[in-house]
Amino acid sequence: MVYETVIGLEVHAQLLTNTKIFCSCSAKFGQTENSQVCPICLGMPGVLPVLNKKVVEFSIKTGLALNCKIQPVMHFDRKNYFYPDLPKGYQISQFDFPLAKAGVIELRSGKKIGITRVHMEEDAGKLVHPEALENAEFSLVDLNRAGVPLMEIVSEPDMRSPAEAKEYLELLRNTLRYIEVCDGNMEEGSFRCDANVSIREYGSTVLGTKVELKNMNSFRNVELALEYEIERQKKVLSEGGRINQETRLWNVDKCITISMRSKEESHDYRYFPEPDLVPFTPAMDWIKEISMTLPELPLIREKRFVSQYNIPLNDAQTFINEKELADYFEECVKLCNQPRVVSNWILNELLAKLKEKNISIKECPIKPVNFKEMIELMDKGVISGKIAKTVFGEMFQSSSSSASAIVERMGLTQIVNTDEIGAIVDSVIAQQAEVVTSYKNGKEKALGFLVGEVMKISKGKANPKIVNELLLKKLKGI
Repeated sequence: MVYETVIGLEVHAQLLTNTKIFCSCSAKFGQTENSQVCPICLGMPGVLPVLNKKVVEFSIKTGLALNCKIQPVMHFDRKNYFYPDLPKGYQISQFDFPLAKAGVIELRSGKKIGITRVHMEEDAGKLVHPEALENAEFSLVDLNRAGVPLMEIVSEPDMRSPAEAKEYLELLRNTLRYIEVCDGNMEEGSFRCDANVSIREYGSTVLGTKVELKNMNSFRNVELALEYEIERQKKVLSEGGRINQETRLWNVDKCITISMRSKEESHDYRYFPEPDLVPFTPAMDWIKEISMTLPELPLIREKRFVSQYNIPLNDAQTFINEKELADYFEECVKLCNQPRVVSNWILNELLAKLKEKNISIKECPIKPVNFKEMIELMDKGVISGKIAKTVFGEMFQSSSSSASAIVERMGLTQIVNTDEIGAIVDSVIAQQAEVVTSYKNGKEKALGFLVGEVMKISKGKANPKIVNELLLKKLKGI
């Protein structure tokens, strides 16, 4: 039997608001347990929620960026379920009338993945299991996250492979980061993904029984979990078994999925309209105003980088994966108009140093103007490419120093005087008689060794072009 995979993704993205969705408590991550709570997010009797306007604005902005239709009327609903981290016994979400519908994300292949809906909701609290206490028969509840504003972005079941699902997630996360509504931090839980996956006989239009996958905190884990689950389902069917509709957890250590519970349907949550929040219609002028704030989106920028700057696609993909890095690249290029050179320096030198120091591009000590100055010194022949790496390293260590100041302070100016270089060449030829003989016998690699010796003696400051020219001229005359 040949099977086709069907994948749909549900993403919960925490919005970058200062306060929660229905109260003025801080939404900041990582604070002392239960320090950011009030009667509203604690679900006390008699309290009334007040909708945070910024949450609606960010959600509309997301809907527009994902090519959705913003709905003319929307309201909130109560999603009823009982769990210790949900003090009210229900979650305020949207069901029948979400904020946006019918969007699309286009993959690099040109394939379009439908967006079913984008809706707003509040987060629940968090259970803390006291591992430090041996044989503890209880869990603790931290309600700091209760009421933190979320968007749920639900895709159509349009993905046919784990690789497509991974690319969709990366593009979605980048889009949310570009429009500055979510930081996309998967480790802190501000960008969370659940996957629905099923298989069916190839060519069939009937969907198979879906399984929901949870507990995937990276793009790679999403891909691995889907790969495992697809093979598991194929094995079950090939052995005559039946796929159960259930929720399964991804076990990172064992690289397997584990059954958690049977999968709920929407009617299990007994949705009904939230009586404390009235239906509302966002003004068309406001939607238009929000649309004017949309930046150039990631995939469009990626294509422009390749066509405008003539850099490889892989380079462009690396840049657009982090908006600040793409901004840095463009700022450098605007100053010196050498995109290939800038791209190579950033990817081969700068990123390694940022990783070594464990800092982001926002904290980069080398400003674009210093970058431009170093490249100009190379173009003018003041420093060689090898010396430039030394200058670059010094600029990274001392952000206040310009490239020219470092060259002057360290005496790194390139030697271009032919007499001075010629004297070093003569010395190397005299000391490396065997290598010279090898070169004359046809071993052209020997020339590279001789060039290296000249550069070593000159401490990398001799102009490589002049070194090569003088060596060839002198070797031919021997």
